[in-house]
Formats: sequence, C-alpha cells, structure tokens
Amino acid sequence: QVQLVESGGGLVQAGGSLRLSCAASGRTISYLVRGWFRQAPGKERELVAAIGWSDGSTYYADSVKGRFTILRDNAKNTVSLQMNSLNPADTAVYYCAAGQRLVVDGSEYRYWGQGTQVTVFS
Repeated sequence: QVQLVESGGGLVQAGGSLRLSCAASGRTISYLVRGWFRQAPGKERELVAAIGWSDGSTYYADSVKGRFTILRDNAKNTVSLQMNSLNPADTAVYYCAAGQRLVVDGSEYRYWGQGTQVTVFS
C-alpha cells in the first residue's frame, strides 16, 4: 500500500505562483514514478508532469512547459510541483499519483492522493 497526501492548493491571481506538495508513505519503493494529474470540470483528466524517482527523468504536458517544474526530495519522499505564470486555464483539481512506468495514461498509476483544488482568477 502507498499513501499520498497533497497540499498547497488554493486561490491565486493570474500570473501568480503556487507550489503543490505530495508526501508519500508505505511501500513507495515499488512505485518509482510520481505524477501530477489535473482535472477541470467537464474535462478529461490529464497528466501535467511526472518524474522518475530513480533517474529523475521528467515529462511535462505542452500546456505547462516552461511554467511548471516537478521536483523530488528523496530524503523526505515527497514530490512537488512548482507552478508559475498561472492562468485561469490551470484551474482544476490536482492529484498526485504513483505508478511503475512514466506514461501519460492515468490508468497505469495505481495510487492516488485525495486531490487539491487550484483556482486561478483573472
């Protein structure tokens, strides 16, 4: 079992920044990919960013490249998502997920956090 707990969501004005964090516990050694997904009302869930825990390889959706950065802290077993230059299109519930392969398909990620709301107003 793996437990994931997100924090750091909130309300921010367009152009601002937020940092999300995901703390993991349990048998995380078996799940070497951490991803941040988001889902806005009426839209499909999408992978925003992901990182390989062992080699640090990363993936970013085109919509966030250059604005978002995914970071890992091996000592604390946490992954963060630094979000800069936010715009209203980034408004969504953001979920942390753990999987075994760095893929964009959410069904490949076995464990999920409860989600944290990010709202960007103009």
